[in-house]
Amino acid sequence: MIPRSALVTPVTALARSKVCCVGDVMLDHFHYGTVERISPEAPVPVISVEREDSMVGAAGNVVRNLIAMGAEARFVTVVGDDSAGTEISKLFEDLKLGDPPIVDVDRRTSTKTRYIAGVQQVLRADHETPFSLVPEIEQQVIERATAVLGQCDALILSDYSKGVLTDKALAHLISLAAGSGKPVIVDPKGRHYARYRGADLITPNRRELTDATAMPVDLADDIVAAAQHLIDIYDFGAVLATRSQDGMTLVTKVGEVHHLPAKAREVYDVTGAGDTVAAVMAAALGAGVGIREAAEVANIAASVVVGKLGTAVADTEEMIGALHHQYLSNAEAKVLTRAQALERVAQWRRQNVIIGFTNGVFDLLHPGHVSLLAQARDACDRLIAGINSDVSAKRVKGNDRPIQTEAARATVLASLASVDMVVIFTEDTPLELLEVIRPHVLVKGADYAIEDVIGAEVVKGYGGTVVLADLAEGHSTTATIGRISR
Repeated sequence: MIPRSALVTPVTALARSKVCCVGDVMLDHFHYGTVERISPEAPVPVISVEREDSMVGAAGNVVRNLIAMGAEARFVTVVGDDSAGTEISKLFEDLKLGDPPIVDVDRRTSTKTRYIAGVQQVLRADHETPFSLVPEIEQQVIERATAVLGQCDALILSDYSKGVLTDKALAHLISLAAGSGKPVIVDPKGRHYARYRGADLITPNRRELTDATAMPVDLADDIVAAAQHLIDIYDFGAVLATRSQDGMTLVTKVGEVHHLPAKAREVYDVTGAGDTVAAVMAAALGAGVGIREAAEVANIAASVVVGKLGTAVADTEEMIGALHHQYLSNAEAKVLTRAQALERVAQWRRQNVIIGFTNGVFDLLHPGHVSLLAQARDACDRLIAGINSDVSAKRVKGNDRPIQTEAARATVLASLASVDMVVIFTEDTPLELLEVIRPHVLVKGADYAIEDVIGAEVVKGYGGTVVLADLAEGHSTTATIGRISR
């Protein structure tokens, strides 16, 4: 295991890289909603669509990952002369990719439309034209990729078997990159890996590895044997096999073997994790990072994206955050920044859990605090505790408070099983935090009247509830401090 301190530098190096990606693009449509009934027309669920989203998928998701981590991306691909192709061209502009996609008037743009209820995908509809490019369009791809590669540090060939990566294009681009000393990373598809001969790295998943080798891949030693078989036959520099919940295995031509355990704390959706791995490996190798360190960083990035729903991306801030979480205690890992908290809350909402919130200074945690927090947790599925920062606590409680620093208070609070997240706020009240988190339940002690609870009107305004928890008699931080002083 490479030390955490040694991996932060490779993560920050990703933004220095310029990467050319060539491959199949798709338009990913997402329809999000809820299912509350079965259709009277047929025994199928009826999804009430609440929002829609579109993004570039397949090789386009590789590019989105490159951009998210700060790398400079160039993308060479082909779309049809249709509405989906036009939408992809517009998304190219939004992503500032420079050249628009090549248009083939005889081709249909590949699209995937997913219908998602809560966190469950209930239907996917595909439209595609999975055949190789005609010679004229093939030549345009080769010429454009050749020009772009000259300005880049690494090449990704993202193959989704939709026809953009022809045998001729693959052979030309791999040879061209090798001749200029630029690493070639292939995210493969299908059984015929001779098409990728000479690539520096291929990144098959477990199923793709067994399809390509017809060898067992159940055990770690099986993975190594299959990967070494591909290296020997096709002259690959290395194989990075992704193994879902078992992590990754890196096997190199010189005989190095590294098993990297999975880092994800919570897995919501593995869609697009392979794209993230390919993007990180290309950016890292293009920036001069060693292949072992690059694989460790890719493993961390994959742990970030599987914690999100849909074809997600990982940015460098999230990767560094995930690195830190690896080495924190469970309590410290619950203490999140406001931005991190909003991402976690979004994940919880996709799970349809009830989110609760309470707040305070929580200085010198006592049984009264513990009782209030336990009651708050009973009113929800996930409890967020907001605590005043040291500066705001002084404004609220006086210059002699708090007794403990915000870091100490947050860590102690997070150590309780009843608390799922701790967020420090710098304002005098949690009102701004409540407005962005929008919990289902707001909990305060029964020494308040509901109309006096800060944020009660906000929560009630969007349909949430306010709960007053019973107070445990005889416990007070102020009284405790007074007794200590006397």
